[in-house]
Amino acid sequence: MGLCVVGLNSLPDSINPSNFPAKLWRLVNNPAYNAICWDHQGEVIVIDQQLFEKQILSPSAITAGSADSFKTTNFSSFVRQLNLYGFKKADPQQDLDGKEYQSFYNPNFKRDQPELVARLRRLTVDNKAKLQAGLNIKCRSPSGYQRLYPDGDDRGTSMRRGKCY
Repeated sequence: MGLCVVGLNSLPDSINPSNFPAKLWRLVNNPAYNAICWDHQGEVIVIDQQLFEKQILSPSAITAGSADSFKTTNFSSFVRQLNLYGFKKADPQQDLDGKEYQSFYNPNFKRDQPELVARLRRLTVDNKAKLQAGLNIKCRSPSGYQRLYPDGDDRGTSMRRGKCY
């Protein structure tokens, strides 16, 4: 894909490595996968759907047990997850041969700003209502993974467990 650039930034330790945005970040920055990459500005992810289904969503990729694999083999389900995390579909991109690629963006998902990934929250009905009311949505990490937030952070200083609510 001549449309792509690979990023080299790693995520901050405060981000749960098992959640969808973290997996997506590692995939789009991993040069081993040429099915997904950044656009040249580093603000849009570009996906070759057919190759993505083979490399990342195929049953063999999922059974391989990669930490970056998703639980689905269906591209529509993957896109649904993107939508639940606030990604919007961008205009399709084309390479020099005229092949079209799916494109998605989120203002909190940029190649040179890995710290923004911590702002991504799953947009459930409850979370949407909290956002509309101007409330902060706190995210808890799954059991078995702990984060300690530094002083001065509006999320507090205690260790928290669980999931986004």
